[in-house]
Amino acid sequence: QVQLVESGGGLVQAGGSLRLSCAASGRTFSPYTMAWFRQAPGKEREFVAAIKAVTSYADSVKGRFTISRDNAKNTMYLRMNSLKPEDTAVYYCAASAATWDLTKVGRYNYWGQGTQVTVGS
Repeated sequence: QVQLVESGGGLVQAGGSLRLSCAASGRTFSPYTMAWFRQAPGKEREFVAAIKAVTSYADSVKGRFTISRDNAKNTMYLRMNSLKPEDTAVYYCAASAATWDLTKVGRYNYWGQGTQVTVGS
């Protein structure tokens, strides 16, 4: 089992920045692909970014968000710049043992409880 705990969410004005963290415990962190997803009210959970050896991003956040990980600390981060009201959502971190199709919710084995990000206009 891998336990994931997100932190760093909050309320920020449009154009502002936040950094989310995801702390992992349990099994060894480094073999997993780690990712951020988000879910806005009334919408499906959607892929934001993923990282293992390389990174990938949803088009909607490319150039504004940066995903990173520190395997020594068993922690993943999401730096979010130039935030927009449409970025408002609960942000979840997730871990996957899969090696392909990693933008899909169903490919992830473990999930955190989520952290709320609210961007005011």
